[in-house]
Amino acid sequence: MAIMRRRKGGGGKRSENSEQQLDENKEKKGKESEENSKSGSPNLNLNLHSGSGSAAKKSRRKWSCVDGCCWFIGCICSMWWFLLFLYNAMPASFPQYVTEAITGPLPDPPGVKLAKDGLKAKHPVVFVPGIVTGGLELWEGHACAEGLFRKRLWGGTFGEVYKRPLCWVEHMSLDNETGLDPPGIKIRPVSGLVAADYFAPGYFVWAVLIANLARIGYEDKNMYMAAYDWRLSFQNTEVRDQTLSRIKSNIELMVATSSGKKVVVVPHSMGVLYFLHFMKWVEAPKPMGGGGGPNWCAEHIKAVMNIGGPFLGVPKAVSGLFSAEAKDIAIARAIAPGVLDRDVFGFQTLQHVMRMTRTWDSTMSMIPKGGDTIWGGLDWSPEEGHACSSKKNSNGQIEGYNRTEDLANSGGVKYGRIISFGKDVADLHSSDIGSVDFRGALKGNNLANITCRDVWTEYHDMGIGGIKAVADYKVYTADSILDLLHFVAPKMMKRGGAHFSYGIADDLSDKKYDHFKYWSNPLETTLPNAPDMEIFSMYGVGIPTERAYVYKFSPAAECFIPFQIDTSADGADGAHCLQGGVYSVDGDETVPVLSAGFMSAKGWRGKTRFNPSGIRTFLREYNHAPPTTLLEGRGTQSGAHVDIMGNFALIEDIIRVAAGATGEEIGGDKVHSDIFKWFTRLLNERLGSVGNPQHSERWLKKHILLLFTLRKLEMWNVFRVTIARVRATVRLSGQARYIQEMLRLGTVDRRLCCSH
Repeated sequence: MAIMRRRKGGGGKRSENSEQQLDENKEKKGKESEENSKSGSPNLNLNLHSGSGSAAKKSRRKWSCVDGCCWFIGCICSMWWFLLFLYNAMPASFPQYVTEAITGPLPDPPGVKLAKDGLKAKHPVVFVPGIVTGGLELWEGHACAEGLFRKRLWGGTFGEVYKRPLCWVEHMSLDNETGLDPPGIKIRPVSGLVAADYFAPGYFVWAVLIANLARIGYEDKNMYMAAYDWRLSFQNTEVRDQTLSRIKSNIELMVATSSGKKVVVVPHSMGVLYFLHFMKWVEAPKPMGGGGGPNWCAEHIKAVMNIGGPFLGVPKAVSGLFSAEAKDIAIARAIAPGVLDRDVFGFQTLQHVMRMTRTWDSTMSMIPKGGDTIWGGLDWSPEEGHACSSKKNSNGQIEGYNRTEDLANSGGVKYGRIISFGKDVADLHSSDIGSVDFRGALKGNNLANITCRDVWTEYHDMGIGGIKAVADYKVYTADSILDLLHFVAPKMMKRGGAHFSYGIADDLSDKKYDHFKYWSNPLETTLPNAPDMEIFSMYGVGIPTERAYVYKFSPAAECFIPFQIDTSADGADGAHCLQGGVYSVDGDETVPVLSAGFMSAKGWRGKTRFNPSGIRTFLREYNHAPPTTLLEGRGTQSGAHVDIMGNFALIEDIIRVAAGATGEEIGGDKVHSDIFKWFTRLLNERLGSVGNPQHSERWLKKHILLLFTLRKLEMWNVFRVTIARVRATVRLSGQARYIQEMLRLGTVDRRLCCSH
C-alpha cells in the first residue's frame, strides 16, 4: 500500500510539473507569436497558412458520402413535413385561390356548367378501360408473394415492383403456351369504378369524367366500369373470367332499371377494340358467342363514344414487341447507356420486360391492320407530305403540325417503311435497296436458357445467323411486319394467330368471318344491325406520334436484345419528321390519326359493306393545347392519349350525349387534321388516278379487260399481281358494282392458277 501511495504521489508531482511546463511553453509561444507578428515574418505567415489549410483539409475529409446522403434525406423530409403542415393548416380554398391569382379564374367544370343549363342524367353510362389502365390484384401466388393476397400488383403505388421485382415479373406474366394463368398464380381485375379511376395516386384516368357525370345526377347504379384483365386475348377474358357475359348482364340490368333507356358506351384506347369484339360476340350464337341475337345492340346501345381508338392498330405496338422499346425508352437508353440493357444489380430490365409483355396476348390486337393497302408500301404512304413543324396560336393550341405541305418541305418521308435498318435505307428508293429475304434463313447456334438465366427470350433460339438475316432484309412494311414477328417470336404469334387477324376481308359473307379471331378487326367484320345507334371517334391531334422507326443491329453479349432504335438518326433540320430514330406524324402521341379516324371517316361512313345498316358515324378531333403552367396539372385542353380524359370539351360532348343529345346536336364532325386528304391520297395510289370518280371507274373497267386478256393468254404471274391490286382497289373504293365481277375473276384465278 505504501508503495502504491508513493507511486500515486510521484505521479501527482509529475502532473503538477508537467502542467507548469505547459504553462511556461504557452507563455513563450505567445511572446514569440507577438514578436513575429510585429516583425511580420513571411515564413511564419506561410507556416500559419499551411497549418490552417491542413486543418481545413482534415475537416473536409471528415464529411463523408454517408453524411451527405443523410443531410439530403433530412432536408427532403423536413421540407415534406413542412409542406404537409401547410397543406393541413391552410383552408381548402387556398390552393385554388393561389392558382387563380396566377393563371386567372378557372372555367367551371363541364358537369357544373351543364347542370346549370338544366341537363340531367338520362342514359346509363358504361366505361371500357384500355390496356394497362385497369388495376389487377393477386388472388393466388407463389411463396415469394406471401402477404399480397388481394393487393394490387398493377396500379396503385406499384410498391412490389421495387420491393421484389423478379417475383412481380413472374406473377404478371401469363403462360407462354396457353396465354392463360401459369400454374399456381391467379391475377384478377379489380372491380367497380375504382378499377380504373386512377392509374396511380394523383394520376387520373376516368376520375375526372366520373366526377363531372356525378354533377348532373349520375351515381354508382347508372355508371358501370367494364373492367377486364387487359393482358388476356379478348375471347380468353370470357373463357377464364366470363367477363363478356358479365358486361352483357350488367348492360341488360342497367337498361331494365332505367325504364328501357339504352346505354352510352365510352371505351378508351384498346378498350375500343375490346368493345368492337363484344358487339360481335353478344349477337353471335352460343357457345362461341353470347346468344343475344341480331338485334341485341339495337335494343341496348344508344351510342358508342370511342376515345383514342386504335381501330387499325399502332406502329408503337410493333416496336414494343420487336425490341421492348418505344420512343421514350430509346431516348432513356441513349442518355444513360447500359442502365436498361445491361445487367444492373443482377436485373436485366428490358429483357424481363420483353419476356413478360410477349405473354400478354392483348398487345397483338394492336399490330397494324390492313397491311400495305392502309399503311403504305415501300415508296408511298397516305401521310406523304405531312409537315412536322408546329406553332401555337393565340389560344395556346398547336397549329400547323397536321397540315399537309409540299413534299419537298417534309423530305419525302416514306412512312410505309415501319422498320428500316439504317437511316440511309429509310430514304432510298425501293429499287436501290439490296435486301436479303430472311424467311428462309436457318436459325442456329442458339443460346441455351441456362446461359441467359431467367431472362430467356426467343431471340436466344435464333442464333447469330437468324438475327443477322433480320437486319439484312433492310426494310419492313405493314405486310412484312407480320412475317418478321412470326420469325422472331413464333410462340407469341402462334397464340396471336388463333385470336387476331390483320387483313382486309374479300367477302364478308364468307362463313370464316364468323370466327372470333376477326371480331376486333373493323376491316374483317361488320357493325351490328342497329341503324339508330351512333358511333363517335374522339381523339387528340397536334402531337408528334410514332409512325416508323430506324433500327440498328447491336451485336452484344449473348443475353442482350439484338435490335434497338437508332437514336442517333435525326432529320436534316428541326422541322424534319425524324427525331431520335423515330418518324412522327399527327396523332395523340400514341395513336396516329390514320388509325383513330379512318373507319369513321370512310370505312363506316354511310352504308358500306362494313356498315350495312348505315349507323351514323362522327369524327370529333380535339386540338392539343398543353398546360401553360405547372399549376394547371395535365391541362383541360390536352389531346394526349390519356390526358384527353380530362379535356373539358370531350367531357362536355360525352355528358351531352349521355343526357340525350345526338351527334348532330353536339355539332357533327369536328376535324382539324388532314384525315380526308390522306384517304384521297390512299385511294388515288390504289387506283392510279387523280381522285376523280370517273377516272376511278375507267381504271376499273380498263383493268377488268386486262384481266380477261391475261387469263386468255395464260400469263398467270402478271394475272396474279394485277388481280391483287384490283382487289385492294375494290375494297377501298366502294365500287360495289364491280365487287361481284372481281370475286368471279378471283375464283377463276384460284382455280386455274394453283396448278401454274
